[in-house]
Amino acid sequence: MGDSLQTITLGGGCFWCTEAVFVKVRGVTDVESGYANGLVPNVTYQQVCSGDTGYNEVVKLVFDPAQISLREILEIFFVIHDPTSMNRQGADTGTQYRSGIYFSDPSHEAAANEFISEVTQQGVFGSSIVTEVKALQNYVSAEEYHQDFFAKNPNQGYCVAVAGPKVAKFRKTFARLAKA
Repeated sequence: MGDSLQTITLGGGCFWCTEAVFVKVRGVTDVESGYANGLVPNVTYQQVCSGDTGYNEVVKLVFDPAQISLREILEIFFVIHDPTSMNRQGADTGTQYRSGIYFSDPSHEAAANEFISEVTQQGVFGSSIVTEVKALQNYVSAEEYHQDFFAKNPNQGYCVAVAGPKVAKFRKTFARLAKA
């Protein structure tokens, strides 16, 4: 393990939901909510919510490729969010909720584009995929109260209505990849 860990950053709508799923994935060793690919230094949640900063709500995943492949991570990602919806996920609208894959390793860019091309050719979603694939830039960790939000607030309305069903969908669809 150790030096073999890799990182990928994903924007799939509200980071509370995306984080809630990926903390349960075997081989994912760390999940951090944050903001990526925006323009303002030291951005805050309130600024990102305005939709004017260029930032996307994301989760930065550290994973062990000996336990889970990037492809499996992307398969999960594409099941738990709508990659065909421009600047929105469910009731959450704005550029901060866009579908995105942000890489630091150029091989991850190739893998992401290949995956998107495959599911597009197979017509998996029936609509065009709008997920952007870009180099990770200007990453800012989200405020502490956003980290592990679902775990800390399981009865909060948004968690019950939105995050909970996404976690259940992951467990049902990817039981083999769920942590015990």
